[in-house]
Amino acid sequence: MSGPGTCDDRGVAGSYGKSGKQKTIRDMVLSLGLIGLMAGVIYLFIPHDDSDPEVKQVDYRVELLTARRAASYPVLAPEGLSGGWKATSVRYDGADAESWHLGFATPGGEYAQIEQSATQKPEAFIDAASQGGEETETTAEIGGRTWIRYDGGRYDALVHQGEGATTVLAGTGGYDQLAQMAKALKAK
Repeated sequence: MSGPGTCDDRGVAGSYGKSGKQKTIRDMVLSLGLIGLMAGVIYLFIPHDDSDPEVKQVDYRVELLTARRAASYPVLAPEGLSGGWKATSVRYDGADAESWHLGFATPGGEYAQIEQSATQKPEAFIDAASQGGEETETTAEIGGRTWIRYDGGRYDALVHQGEGATTVLAGTGGYDQLAQMAKALKAK
């Protein structure tokens, strides 16, 4: 029973003392630990693949045939490259720029591309296709064509001007890979 001015709370007020705060903190730490444990278990059961993603290969035969029929210049594409070369992108724009693009992932995981255009100003086209490469004095005779080396920028490049178009071979794998591609280029 309670006297005047007091109220019987049936023991509730006593539970919020010092031991009540410690109990609340302990419950919070246990809850966080349980959440961390559950997150770890979920992480273990989700499949992980740390390997490099598989490069998506595209079939460029239809676009190549279309470009060869429509272009005012001989459209080039490689034939006989090793199986490690995978075509990853293809585009022919016959409307404005009359441009041909064919991109490859190389056997060493690098990138190489063929860019051709007949209607763009050669300097602007070369700069865009080589990603800012600078012309050098070095030339090479590869596959019956004379190529000029371009250094720097994002890509190294080999440039050939003739046959009604400017052709740029550019990539991240260096001049040996670009020369390998240049040797394989055919126009049909």
